[in-house]
Amino acid sequence: MKYDVLIVGSGASGGAVAYTLCKAGYKVAVLEKGRLIQREEFSKDELAYCRRDIVTPNLFEEYHTIEEKVEGKWVATPTYESGWSFWNGNIVGGSSNFMSGMLHRMHPDDFRLKSKYGAIEGANVVDWPIAYEDMEPYYTLAEELVGISGKAEKHPFEPPRSTPDFPQPPTKENAVVKLIDKSCRDLDIVPLVTPRAVLSQDKGHRNACYYSNFCGSYGCSSGAKSSSREALLKPALATGNLTLMSNTYVKKLHAGKKEAVEYALVVDTITGKEKKIFAKMFVVAAQAHESARLLLNSANRYHPDGLANSSGELGKNLVFSAGGSGQGELHQDSLKEIKFEALMQTGFFVNRSILDWYFVDHWWDGKFKGGLVEFMFEHQNIISRARKDNEEEGHMVWGKALGEKLVKRFTRSKSIRFEIFNDWLPNDNCFVALDPAHKDKYGMPVGKLRLEGHPHDLKVGRYIAKKCEKVLEEMGAKNIYSSVSSAPPQNLVAGGCRFGNDPKTSVLNKYCQAHDVPNLFVADAAFMPTGGSVPYTWTIYANALRVGDYMVQQLKRKNT
Repeated sequence: MKYDVLIVGSGASGGAVAYTLCKAGYKVAVLEKGRLIQREEFSKDELAYCRRDIVTPNLFEEYHTIEEKVEGKWVATPTYESGWSFWNGNIVGGSSNFMSGMLHRMHPDDFRLKSKYGAIEGANVVDWPIAYEDMEPYYTLAEELVGISGKAEKHPFEPPRSTPDFPQPPTKENAVVKLIDKSCRDLDIVPLVTPRAVLSQDKGHRNACYYSNFCGSYGCSSGAKSSSREALLKPALATGNLTLMSNTYVKKLHAGKKEAVEYALVVDTITGKEKKIFAKMFVVAAQAHESARLLLNSANRYHPDGLANSSGELGKNLVFSAGGSGQGELHQDSLKEIKFEALMQTGFFVNRSILDWYFVDHWWDGKFKGGLVEFMFEHQNIISRARKDNEEEGHMVWGKALGEKLVKRFTRSKSIRFEIFNDWLPNDNCFVALDPAHKDKYGMPVGKLRLEGHPHDLKVGRYIAKKCEKVLEEMGAKNIYSSVSSAPPQNLVAGGCRFGNDPKTSVLNKYCQAHDVPNLFVADAAFMPTGGSVPYTWTIYANALRVGDYMVQQLKRKNT
């Protein structure tokens, strides 16, 4: 069978494109390397989901090599040695199954970063080939389709909306938000309700959040989390137009002389058998660094430098989310504004964001692009929290002493945390290439990621961290600290297949269609030339819906 469209990857982008095409009546195949996990199979097992490879590949079978600068030289280390995994939820629905769901739109100025703030030495900053106005209808569509709860509030740095409010009210909130709100206002800071990809009310086949206290890093067993699997793939399957192929690893895409992809060469991860799958159009949505790797591994005599790489830009300008985090402790004996029992109530969300430092224009501090801050409790993982108290003065603590420390930690205080999101500036020393010396269990060269952040990223992150520490001080928190580093978060990866109007400097056009290969699209975050100062997921959903609409138009033209 020859499909209308074949999609590699079933995460946020693959699901959104599949949904759009299936609803329009086209036959679509979605290929997913991982297995299908049903809703009722998800658990809150910390060992399984956070310390073992239940939803990601074994690093001795599939891995990356990471290049970091050591004493002025680039040194590559396989991740099976470092344990530093760049896999994120290799199951049907991808990493969208495990997100915390804090979603924000990019600001209009994020689309014109170079025009707004100018060039920065050592950074490959460019404007996007589209504007916020092109994306806004799809932000709105994604908001409704996947289900985002929240409360729209006016703020100088909140992007404009075409609808007055979110389709669902905010999820239930812990009493700590009263303390955050008062402390922020006393510091002339405006706290905002965090939009969250978690249902506060039932929606179709999905049930509202049941406030398990374990959201990020875990699958949702009520369907409340707005994953690709729940929000998009299930409705796409219901059309009868979607063929979902799990346990299917794509080795390469084959394109011949006609500058068109003809088929995908795949291997069944259970039987090991290979086969070819044909389609009219192909969409790569395997997560940014893996999408670039697949196209590089698809090189042949017609495309010697990799598929869609006449520009030489494939794999370059990889970006992550810069920033850092910080934490403080709220103690029973010094808590103000709220009761300790209310603070310790489990399950409810913090749901507070700060946008006041998204753009900084200060007579002393200067004018520069800043970032977003999210507040949350320390992750509820019991083992990781307990391990923070098992040492004292360099020695292990055990027995009664350990028991007393754990009782105190778990019953007499609660840690409040902030996370900072600011731009990771694209640069020449952050990219993905192939490592022919290392191959995965399917015989394909693994991705070699060279990682280096720009010094400006650290400057911005540290500036915001100091502001956040003052908020925690105002809240009465103790033992406050923060950490901002150039180490990238493995779950927030973009770039590598930059889109733009010039085929000489970009891989894709403004519709995420390969300049060189018209029937090839890249729909995940790989298209992004810059990442903005927010988590990427809402933009990934919105852009993939936009790409899906364009593909429908293209298919209609071909069929008339």
